[in-house]
Amino acid sequence: MKSIEEQLARYKSVHLNQKNINTHFIGVPLIVFAVTLMLSTITFEIAMNEMFSRPFTLHFTLAMVIFAVIAIYYIALHRLLALGMLAYILVNLFIAQLFSDTAGVMYIALGIFVIGWIIQFVGHYYEKAKPAFVDDLSQFLIGPLFLMAEVYFMSGLEPVLKARVTSLAVEKRKALEKRNRSK
Repeated sequence: MKSIEEQLARYKSVHLNQKNINTHFIGVPLIVFAVTLMLSTITFEIAMNEMFSRPFTLHFTLAMVIFAVIAIYYIALHRLLALGMLAYILVNLFIAQLFSDTAGVMYIALGIFVIGWIIQFVGHYYEKAKPAFVDDLSQFLIGPLFLMAEVYFMSGLEPVLKARVTSLAVEKRKALEKRNRSK
């Protein structure tokens, strides 16, 4: 598994333009919420009748299960960033749960998803670089974590991580631009 510095630097290498980063602060949360909303419509239950003196049932959504696994991945990468991501994930799950029974919820989620991606691609127009996931699908999971890291960095948290990530990202970007010029 790549380190947090490597993951964030890879993502940041195609997110150095502030206009692009700003669009991502809108687009990524829209996409994450849309996916959370879609996955919150798929529910299942686990009956715990044998464990307690009266019937007891746990209710889950596919979003809860998938985001629990993603949270574990974030914890493995960086505990402090994972703490912020856990709060973000819980808020998304809560809001999605409130709307998951709304009529036409899948159409709403799909609309939010498309709008989020349009905003993302506008940002990459300013960046003049393709999105990180084009070469590495794991970057889909790093996008939200990158934004949380940016919030931490703006708040003065994790200055050493910020310096390492920025330095690596600039190196990666220079190598990418050099490769593109030689094609």
